[in-house]
Amino acid sequence: MEFGALTGDVIDTFKKNFYSQEKNILAQNVCSRVDPFDAAISRKALEETQHVFNYKIEAEGKPVTNQKSSGRCWLFAALNVIRLPFIKQYHLEDFEFSQAYLFFWDKIERCNFFLNNIVETTRRNEPVDGRLVSFLLQDPTCDGGQWDMLVNLINKYGLMPKKNFPESFSCESSNRMNQALKSKLREYAKAIRELVVKGGSDADIRSLIQEQMSSIYQIVSICLGVPNDTFTWSYYDKSKAYQSVGPITPKEFYEKHVKPYFNVDDKVCLVTDPRPTNEYGKVYTVDCLGNIVGGRKCIYNNQPVELLLELTAKSVKEGEAVWFGCES
Repeated sequence: MEFGALTGDVIDTFKKNFYSQEKNILAQNVCSRVDPFDAAISRKALEETQHVFNYKIEAEGKPVTNQKSSGRCWLFAALNVIRLPFIKQYHLEDFEFSQAYLFFWDKIERCNFFLNNIVETTRRNEPVDGRLVSFLLQDPTCDGGQWDMLVNLINKYGLMPKKNFPESFSCESSNRMNQALKSKLREYAKAIRELVVKGGSDADIRSLIQEQMSSIYQIVSICLGVPNDTFTWSYYDKSKAYQSVGPITPKEFYEKHVKPYFNVDDKVCLVTDPRPTNEYGKVYTVDCLGNIVGGRKCIYNNQPVELLLELTAKSVKEGEAVWFGCES
């Protein structure tokens, strides 16, 4: 018998021990029928927990947004924060910026960023089976993102209302689209590495990536649709008066109608990384992390968690919502 193998006798012992405890049988009966996390919530804790706060954002924004089966939490959270002063300024009952619009451009730009990372890592002689390249190839087009990625997208492409570019199936359930993109990007990464190793010129490499990105654009456009270059936004304000903005480009819309009330360039990203190797009061970045070639790098200003809590509370007291991410 191989050392460490699970034998039939060991499995039988596990089973006997499991069914010898009535609490395990009760837990099995419950959790095989409902969500185990829901079953674990204490009824007493629900009764004693009241979400009443001394300070809260005056207008939380309607409707409640839903990223569904996608990893777009960073986009939804950011656009929810940005819409609050916008709703107030334009006297709206409800409003959403198009999450699908930024998602479209993030997919396009993220794929191009990945392919250029393959060029860079090949020129740095990073082995294909090394930790860095293996990590890049593992999930080259994930949905998640960082604050500076959002800034890159908005500064380059602007914003538009959700009514002008609504959700699609692959926005709300991105797995199949991502599978197709992952397959193509890995195929393209191999071709790029081979060309770089052979001593291909910059012009040859740019030409290859442009050809590859044409196929990527096709996949994303089929799945998500293609945003219009200009749009007209028509709406009723709180007084039921009809209003119209446009025709206007998404970038003009951001510059003229959003930026005066929420300028993404005015914000900084604070993090808490308590590891002894990363001192507080310094900024950090991550190699090969980003979404737009030539865009802002993802910069993290490392501060103690007490400062983050203090600044968050101060922001809420002053009526401004806070974009944040945390481990759950």
